[in-house]
Amino acid sequence: MNRRIRGAALACALLSTGVTTGCMADPQADPRPAATSHSATPTQAARGDAKARAAVETAAAYRKWGLKPLAAPPAPPATKPVKLPAAGGQVPVISEIPTKEKIVFLTFDDGAEKDPKFVTMMRELKIPFTMFLTDAAIRSDYGYFKKLQALGNSVQNHTLTHPNLRTLDASAQKQEICGQQTKLKNEYGTTPRLFRPPYGNWNENTRTAVASCGLDAIILWRESMQIKNMQYQLPGKKLRPGDIILAHFRGPSELKGRTMTEMNANLLRHIQEQGFTVARLEDYL
Repeated sequence: MNRRIRGAALACALLSTGVTTGCMADPQADPRPAATSHSATPTQAARGDAKARAAVETAAAYRKWGLKPLAAPPAPPATKPVKLPAAGGQVPVISEIPTKEKIVFLTFDDGAEKDPKFVTMMRELKIPFTMFLTDAAIRSDYGYFKKLQALGNSVQNHTLTHPNLRTLDASAQKQEICGQQTKLKNEYGTTPRLFRPPYGNWNENTRTAVASCGLDAIILWRESMQIKNMQYQLPGKKLRPGDIILAHFRGPSELKGRTMTEMNANLLRHIQEQGFTVARLEDYL
């Protein structure tokens, strides 16, 4: 009992000297909660709210098209891994971008199909892609591709008439490539930097013509999208970081009754299921 009394007395003595706190309210203490260095400013809170709203809207857009959201792509590299124009003046031929990030790049060729729902889909999903356009396919409606360009997607060169360039002499190849370069600049206000040969067929005359027409690179691909599945060029039948994927502006007549948006949804599923996302090709070269 005496020990308990002595303990209580010691506690009271400590209280009286201010060594300990908590048994009695300090009349000088500020009742307001102390601010911490982690408190969000109004601007930070607003940004957080905007980011949350954007995430909700993105998820809703993907659900509308029967998809799960792709991860956001990484920020573009401060230094592009592919430098164009290439040193030495020879036009490079590119099928993939050197990167360790789990990203791929979408490209759409020709321009025969002009499905307005595809414009809506890509606007809502905010998926970046590159268009390689052929004049013979797009001349009936240049305006359709301006809507896609307005979303931030670049217009690039795919010849005037889509020939097999290997069957043409140097002069004819130059006419096909330079002629389309002029057409696209006049219609879309920007000069293409990238060229894709029809069917992926090219030779050294093609490379010379590409350079003389003011283009910086020949762009090929590692995978091509069909209707439901992708065709892979390399063993393993899987995506690899930095792969360039080929798809086309095609409609039901070429897709066995499927629409371009259905084909594109299948393409995005393949990408998402393999743990990849889509980045903008022009940010890397």
